[in-house]
Amino acid sequence: MISMWMTFNRSRLAASCLAALLTLAATCTYAQDDYDKVAQRSRANKRISGMRPMADGEHYSFRSRQGVSMRSYADRNSDSLLQTIPFAWTDYALSPDESSILTAEAAPLRTIYRRSYSTDWQLAPLGGEFRKVLEDARDVTFSPDGKSLAFARANNMYIFDIESGRTTPVTRDGERNRIINGTTDWVYEEEYGFTRAYAFSPDSRRLAYLRFDESRVPTASIVRYDFSERRDSTLTFKYPRAGEANSAVTLHIYDTADGSTLTVDTGSDTDQYIPRIFWTPAGELAYYRVNRRQNIFETVLLRADGTQKVIYREESPLYVERPDEGTITFIDNDRFLVREESTAGYMHLYLHSVERGRLNAVTSGPWEVTSLVAADTRNVWYISTEESPLRRTFYRTGLNGKGKKRLSEPEGWSSIAAGTGMKYFVKTRSSANEPDVVTVHRTDGRAVDTLADSRAAVAALGTAVRRDFFTFTTERGDELNAYMVLPRGFDPSRRYPVMLTQYSGPGSQQVRDRWSVDWEDALADHDIIVVCADGRGTGFRGEAFKKITTGRLGELEVEDQLSLARHMASQEYVDAGRIGIYGWSYGGFMALGCALKGDGLFKAAIAVAPVTSWRYYDSIYTEIYNGLPQENPSGYDDNSPVTFAGRLSDRTRLLIMHGSSDDNVHLKNTMEMTRALTRAGKRFEVMIYPDQNHSMMPDNTADIRRKMINFMIENL
Repeated sequence: MISMWMTFNRSRLAASCLAALLTLAATCTYAQDDYDKVAQRSRANKRISGMRPMADGEHYSFRSRQGVSMRSYADRNSDSLLQTIPFAWTDYALSPDESSILTAEAAPLRTIYRRSYSTDWQLAPLGGEFRKVLEDARDVTFSPDGKSLAFARANNMYIFDIESGRTTPVTRDGERNRIINGTTDWVYEEEYGFTRAYAFSPDSRRLAYLRFDESRVPTASIVRYDFSERRDSTLTFKYPRAGEANSAVTLHIYDTADGSTLTVDTGSDTDQYIPRIFWTPAGELAYYRVNRRQNIFETVLLRADGTQKVIYREESPLYVERPDEGTITFIDNDRFLVREESTAGYMHLYLHSVERGRLNAVTSGPWEVTSLVAADTRNVWYISTEESPLRRTFYRTGLNGKGKKRLSEPEGWSSIAAGTGMKYFVKTRSSANEPDVVTVHRTDGRAVDTLADSRAAVAALGTAVRRDFFTFTTERGDELNAYMVLPRGFDPSRRYPVMLTQYSGPGSQQVRDRWSVDWEDALADHDIIVVCADGRGTGFRGEAFKKITTGRLGELEVEDQLSLARHMASQEYVDAGRIGIYGWSYGGFMALGCALKGDGLFKAAIAVAPVTSWRYYDSIYTEIYNGLPQENPSGYDDNSPVTFAGRLSDRTRLLIMHGSSDDNVHLKNTMEMTRALTRAGKRFEVMIYPDQNHSMMPDNTADIRRKMINFMIENL
C-alpha cells in the first residue's frame, strides 16, 4: 500500500514538476518578450542630447557620427564637421575661444563613483591632429583664457600649460581615504551632485578649490566577486552615515602667478557644508555655506579688499532645500537672482543686490519655479508648475516681475536648452501619452524647426498603454495626485489585480504629465492594473506639503500608500485580494514598510535596493529630512522595516533584490532585513546581483526588470 502510494505520487509529482517547469519557461519567455517590447518603445523615443551652445548664439555643437559637428539653430541642414575624432571617446569641450577641442577617451575609463571617472585626455586645434596631454586625469576644464587646463589626479590638483606642456602641482598632500583636493568626497558627489570642486577666476590668475579632510570619516567596504579573478577584492571608501563624522572642508585660493596659496576663513563651524564655489562677474569669489542641520543656508562673498559679506541668508525651522548651482545666479556685477521657498511657501525667484539686499520678487503665486533657464539684465526665462503640479511650462518675465509671457504649451512637460544670449532655445516636449517632440524656437517663442519627432516611430510599434490621471482623498482628508494604467481591452465588469508603483521620497515626483516607459507597462498585457500616487512629502505642491514628513521618514508616506491600496480595493473592477506594491531605493524602503504594516493587504511586494534603516544611510540626505539620530532616535527606529519584520503576513509574497556593489544603499540594508525576517520566521525571497551597483549596472538592468515582471505575473 505504501509502495503503491509512493509510485502514484511520484508519478503525479513528476507530472506536476513538468507542468510547473513548462509554465515557468512560458512565463520567462513572456517576460523576455514583454520587456524587449518596452525597451524597444523606450529607444524609439528620440531625444537630442549633447548639445553645447556656441558663443555667437547662432550655433550649437553636438556629437555626430564622425566626431563633433556644428549646426545653426535656424537651419538643421547646415551641419558642418568641426573635428573628426579617430578614437573612442566619451566627452568633449571646446576651448573658450572655440579654436580647439578637448576630448576624454572612452578607454581606459576608470569609474570612481556614480558621476566620477578618470581617463586619458587628448587636445587638438579644430581641424588639426590630436595629442595626448593628460593621463589618468579627472574633472578637466579649460581656464577662461584657454591657455591652460586644470585637473585632478590621485586627490591632488594640477594646472597644465597648453603651450609649454608643463604641469604644475597646485597641491601635494592628496591621499586616498584621507585628503582630497579639488574634487568632492563620496557624499558631496552623491547628494550635492557635482565632482569638480574648483573654479578659475575670470582673469585665469587664481584657482579656488575645496580641500576635503576625510580622515575622521568612517569607512565602508564593498567586496568584488569578479569571477575572472581567483580571489575577491575589496573596495574601501569613506562613507559618513547619519550622525557620523563628515569631511572637514576648507576653501583655498591658489595664485598661478606666484604659486602662493591663501586659506579662506569660512567661519568657526568646522562641521558644515560648502556645496558650491564660484566667481562673480566682478571677479570676487563666492561660496555657499550650510550648517550641519541644513536649516541655515548662506551665500558669502569674498570682497576684493579681503573682507567677507553674507549677501544672502535663508533659515527654516525644518530645513532649507539643498542648494545647487541654480540657487544663486548673478546677472551683472551687483545683482543676482535667488530661487527659494521659505518666503512664500513655494519655490520662487527673487532679485537681490550685493549692496542693497532684496530688491523685489520676480515670480509669485501658489505654484513653483522648478528651474531658472536663463537671465540677462532685463528678462528672466524659467520653467514652472503654474499650469499644474503635474506639468512644466516655459515662461519669460521682466526682472521686475512684469510682462510675463508663456513660451510653451500649457499641457504636457517642456524642458529647455538655452542658446547663448537666448537668441534661440531648444524645447523638448512630451505628455503622459505622447512621446518627445524636439523643436527650435526664437527668443519670442516662434518655432523655427523640428529636430526630432518620435510620435510616428512609437506609433509604428503598436498602441501604447495609456496613463490616465486622477485624484483621491485619503481617510485623513488629504487629496493626492495619481495615475492609472489599465490593461489592454479593459472590461469594467471584470475584477483585476493591481500593482502600486511608487518612490515617495522627499521632494520627489512620479505622477507627471510626461512620457516615460518602464517595465511596469508590460503588466498591461497581463491584465494587471498599475497605479501610482504621490503622497505627502513629495514635491511641487508647496513647502508645507513637502516638509510634513520631516523627522519621521516612512510614517506618513506609508499611510498614504496604504490608503491608495484600500481605495483601489474598494473599486468594483479590482480584485481586493490581489494587490501588490513595488519600489526601488527610497521606494524599496516604502515597499517594505507597506508590505509589513499592511498586515496582509498586499499579496506581493518587490523592494529593490531598499534602505531598511536610515541609520545606515548617508549624512547629508538623511539628516536634512530626519535630523541627527542622536537628537531624533525615534524618527530613525520607529519606522525602520527592520524593527517590525515580524508583522509580515503569511499571505504576502516578498522579494528583495540588491546589487552587491551598491555604494549608495549598501548591501548591509538587505542583510539586516534578511536577518530580522529570518529571526521572525517569515517566508520571503532574496536576489543578490553580484558586482552590480545601485542601478544594477553594468550588466543586469534588463534582467532585474524581467524578474520583476515574472514575479508580479506569478504572484498577483
